Amino acid sequence: MSDMLDDLGDWLTPLISRIEPAQRGKLARSVAQQLRRSQQQRIVAQRNPDGTPFAPRKQRKLRGKVGRIKRKAKMFTKLRTVRYVKASGSASAATVGFAGRISRIARVHQYGLRDRPAPGAKDVHYAKRELLGLSAAEREMVRDQVLQHLAGT
Repeated sequence: MSDMLDDLGDWLTPLISRIEPAQRGKLARSVAQQLRRSQQQRIVAQRNPDGTPFAPRKQRKLRGKVGRIKRKAKMFTKLRTVRYVKASGSASAATVGFAGRISRIARVHQYGLRDRPAPGAKDVHYAKRELLGLSAAEREMVRDQVLQHLAGT
């Protein structure tokens, strides 16, 4: 993913450097908002940036549970909301990321790390599920938005 960002950065840097700082900030905010929307849609679709589906949840053995258990619920339903996925832009950068304590949960899933689901519980190895990342379509969307902004200026 870093190679993709480097390539995009190398291509965009000379173009963006010609724009006034206020206009760069405006462009960065709009790019970040568009990226946030596309990231949210991808999380809803349960897909990694390369198009592969997220690794399914592990089956849990629930002893003594009475009543209906929702096993087909999608992952990250709250995590994808605007409250947690923050988009910001300034004259120097456009960022999309998770805010607050939820960022730890997102990082564990993003990189497939180990974590404790509850205090005192055993460590669990979580499968890698890339919540944030740039797909080819998103890279083209960023290019198109920058070119459109330059054409309008």
